[in-house]
Amino acid sequence: MGALPVYDEAGAQVGEMELPSAFATAPHAVMLRQAIVAELAGRRQGTAGTKTRAEVAGSGRKLWRQKGTGRARVGDRRPPNRVGGGVAAGPRPRSYAQRLAVRHRREALRAALSARADAGDLVVLESVELAQAKTKALRGLLDAIGLSEELLLVLPEHSETVWRCGRNLEGLRMTTAAMVSALDLMAARKVILTKDAISRLEARLT
Repeated sequence: MGALPVYDEAGAQVGEMELPSAFATAPHAVMLRQAIVAELAGRRQGTAGTKTRAEVAGSGRKLWRQKGTGRARVGDRRPPNRVGGGVAAGPRPRSYAQRLAVRHRREALRAALSARADAGDLVVLESVELAQAKTKALRGLLDAIGLSEELLLVLPEHSETVWRCGRNLEGLRMTTAAMVSALDLMAARKVILTKDAISRLEARLT
């Protein structure tokens, strides 16, 4: 893994940077997949629900007498085989969250960073200090570097100015070094990191 070019706020290259050793781990495909599946599962609402025959409205009275009518035997109007009856084995509200060890999540993040670094999908910025708090300023920075779509900008900490500038840019997602996940990294075409964000990620991974 060679050095990556470092760009300033104007999009000009100002130097190179060697990535930390934490970014040079051999990607662990199984661990990475488990972390991504767990995060996607945790995003599910789990609010789907149906009523059983004990919960639907309706009388428990026998619809007609047992014998003498020429019709089949029946009970009340709430079994699953009747219109308006309960649902047998239907979905119930539940949590889809999967528990992963902190070490597992850390190793998955390390694997995701290593995979993106190996693929040449990491872009390093000196910092993101925009002269004007305007979307046009951030768009100009991305255009100067040659980046256009499906981007992830990782900041060292939340910046209200940068967030306001980037929230209207289609294809740009923003997060912080403390909150970025393996799914965030793998879902973007290019990952933009500031030098301070890389330092905080290194501390998080070690």
